[in-house]
Amino acid sequence: MRHGKKINHLGRKTAHRKSMLANMACSLIEHKRINTTVAKAKALKQFVEPLITKSKDDTTHNRRIVFSRLRQKESITELFGDVAAKIGDRPGGYTRIIKLGNRLGDNADMAMIELVDFNEIYNADKQPKKKTTRRSRKGGAAKAVAPAVEPTETQEDE
Repeated sequence: MRHGKKINHLGRKTAHRKSMLANMACSLIEHKRINTTVAKAKALKQFVEPLITKSKDDTTHNRRIVFSRLRQKESITELFGDVAAKIGDRPGGYTRIIKLGNRLGDNADMAMIELVDFNEIYNADKQPKKKTTRRSRKGGAAKAVAPAVEPTETQEDE
């Protein structure tokens, strides 16, 4: 029975698995999408989503917690900068897994995992469109009235 065994060990020892997930998370943060196997993508999703949630509140404590898991300063800067700014109002579900088919060499199920807010194709309809205002012909701009010509001294002499 597998009572209480929620983690997928991915056929690796603990240190190797933690290092692999940290490297994959850094690659995901840097490139915004990566291709991997379905099992690794699901494990990565559970690994990286709490870290993204912590990045919404930019405090020294949260930075240290995330750094203890990721161990790359450039990824921390990217996560707390660009990524946190884009996902600030999202209440969760920061990643998306799209299945791609099977790998040629060993027929493994492949998937693409990506950050949801950084995909321009899926988010094209959700971005705010420029508001266009219609102007009717009837109520157009006020017509300029030519000023009346006042008589000059030469006209008054005649």
